Amino acid sequence: MSNLVKWMKALGTDAAPAEPFTANPQAVIKRFRLSDVERKALLDRDLKAIRQLTGLSGAFRVTHSTIKAYAD
Repeated sequence: MSNLVKWMKALGTDAAPAEPFTANPQAVIKRFRLSDVERKALLDRDLKAIRQLTGLSGAFRVTHSTIKAYAD
């Protein structure tokens, strides 16, 4: 599982990471060792790119500009 998917699942199961991400997205993203492409997609809130990078095309819910993945 990619670090991007792990990060998104963490947001989907625990709201705690969402607040620091909103306040300082660079710091939160750095902790998850994401690639430059993944980092850019998250910072740009590029849902299409995130879907392509994760392969989780139908598993997304977007709420208040925070993108979260939920296990099926």
